Amino acid sequence: MLLIPAIDLKNGQCVRLRQGRMDDVTVFSSDPVSVAKRWVDEGASRIHVVDLDGALKGSPVNLKIVEKIAVACGNVPVQAGGGVRDEETVQAYLDAGVSFIIIGTKAVNAPHFLRDLCLEYPRHILVGLDAKGDRVAVDGWSKLSHHGVIDMAKQCEHDGVEAIVYTDIGRDGMMNGFNVESTRALAQAVNTSVIASGGVSTLEDLHMLKTLEEDGVIGAIIGRALYEGGLQFKDCLKAVATA
Repeated sequence: MLLIPAIDLKNGQCVRLRQGRMDDVTVFSSDPVSVAKRWVDEGASRIHVVDLDGALKGSPVNLKIVEKIAVACGNVPVQAGGGVRDEETVQAYLDAGVSFIIIGTKAVNAPHFLRDLCLEYPRHILVGLDAKGDRVAVDGWSKLSHHGVIDMAKQCEHDGVEAIVYTDIGRDGMMNGFNVESTRALAQAVNTSVIASGGVSTLEDLHMLKTLEEDGVIGAIIGRALYEGGLQFKDCLKAVATA
């Protein structure tokens, strides 16, 4: 079971948002690279990085920092996204040392783009499905598409994505648990691996996550709970190792 610490980048800093709102930002560190090193030192086997500025702009803004993070992580893979709207950006992330590229808005708005990327970069492409209710949000969570989450997940599976990162926006950064029911329903609807995101805040959440492993949930991204001290990463690792 992968437990993946999140590093969200805004103005070059490590921040967390509540429910994806850019006007509700908490800065946790001005040195995201040292934050990444910390999680690796504490046993992380993957790091999740999002360029929040890039997600809104539609192209990477913090790519140099992402590259420094990838270097600092050494053999620990980094998955990164935020503003990935063309193949050049995918290649730039890979050249920067990122192992997995997360496609969000463009996967929804231009399905052929996702299909082509999966063919060109097999096993490197993840899709971020960010849900408000049962619909997918796009453009840095600022707009709601007409696509249903499960229908979109099935299309992504058909296109050949390596995994789906599923976020319930209403739970993200709110510290009140991830959406177990929706995560299970999504994982059961596809054969593609699912990574849960948004709301993990207690060891009990991790025990619940472990029960979804047989449904195809391979891990979770953890953010605010780690930064505010509600969870210690070593305890999280123990929770999924012994659950």
